[in-house]
Amino acid sequence: MKSKPKFETIAIKSTENKFKNSEPVSTPIYLSSTYKRNSDGSYTNDFVYSRTNNPNRAIVEESIAILENGKHAFAFSSGMAAIGAVFQSLKSGDHILLPDDIYYAIKKLMEDVLKRWNLSYNLVDMTNIEEVKKAIKPNTSLIWVESPSNPQLKLSDISAIAEIAHKNNAICAVDNTWLTPVFQNPLELGADIVVHSTTKYFGGHSDVIGGCVVVNDENISEKIKNIQILSGAVPAPFDCWLIGRGIQTLHLRIKKQSKNALKLAKFLENHPKIEKVNYPGLESHPQHLLAKRQQKKGFGAMLSVLIKGNERETIAIASKLKYFTLATSLGGVESLVEHRKSVEGVDSPTPNNLLRISVGIEHIDDLIKDWENALSINN
Repeated sequence: MKSKPKFETIAIKSTENKFKNSEPVSTPIYLSSTYKRNSDGSYTNDFVYSRTNNPNRAIVEESIAILENGKHAFAFSSGMAAIGAVFQSLKSGDHILLPDDIYYAIKKLMEDVLKRWNLSYNLVDMTNIEEVKKAIKPNTSLIWVESPSNPQLKLSDISAIAEIAHKNNAICAVDNTWLTPVFQNPLELGADIVVHSTTKYFGGHSDVIGGCVVVNDENISEKIKNIQILSGAVPAPFDCWLIGRGIQTLHLRIKKQSKNALKLAKFLENHPKIEKVNYPGLESHPQHLLAKRQQKKGFGAMLSVLIKGNERETIAIASKLKYFTLATSLGGVESLVEHRKSVEGVDSPTPNNLLRISVGIEHIDDLIKDWENALSINN
């Protein structure tokens, strides 16, 4: 007589996946950390252990690679993990060129961590091609580009910088987080690597942390893949599922956000309490023509403004806004505002009177009215 398995055994076996031939419209979340081997020792679909790969991560990586017109994409647990992987792919003694208006955490990464790896760097104004050429050293192996830059929205001529890099046996990497492949494709412009914080527009709802590296070169690809798997800074299946879901509405969201951003930028540019608006979509932006050539499909949903006032007055204006949440990050459906200097620290080159704005999908009339009220002379 066949004996009935005990409760503990039933609890395990009864909850195993039994719908192998089902075809759900919505992708399931594969939360398993490991995968069964076949009787001959092989693995179905090559899924072995979720640090090396899993179905949700494979879907996201393939999607982002296709969107960026790249051959390979590698997902990481954060944007900084993705950036760190690119820097770790270099060798000891290498030199890196960084933008002078770079995301502050990258500079801290270089100073607090990678100096111990004997990696050196110089900050350069990448709006000036001649300055980029002058900054090249014999051991320069990487030129890192942010276009637009964070938070002053300076643009870099990606094609020209990629050409400089290649003439000097270096590679060109572009952080494309702010524009996404909806508005800009750095690989098509000559870049070797594209990096994203998928936390931002790919996720789109301020509820997940992630990053991604996209490449075409097989040698670079192999280095990034090894770092991804062996360092283990990989996103969980649920994180990948959230990012994958966000990708489905990326085009709709960022188009709406960009449209809102342009209208808000035009309003703020003409307000008497605003000293300056940094937004490439404005004709007043010093690199507006480059933006039209390089960002063929739009100008993005990020802008920053300089308030006519000191730091205290600038922070006070941000606090008066009702539809712009005071918070770090960007790219979500909700509008955010932040005083960057107070986040970056005393050594930050960001002006004291700068507010960084991430424009969401709210109605533009409400967003403009919100700023109008916050900037009211009577307040």
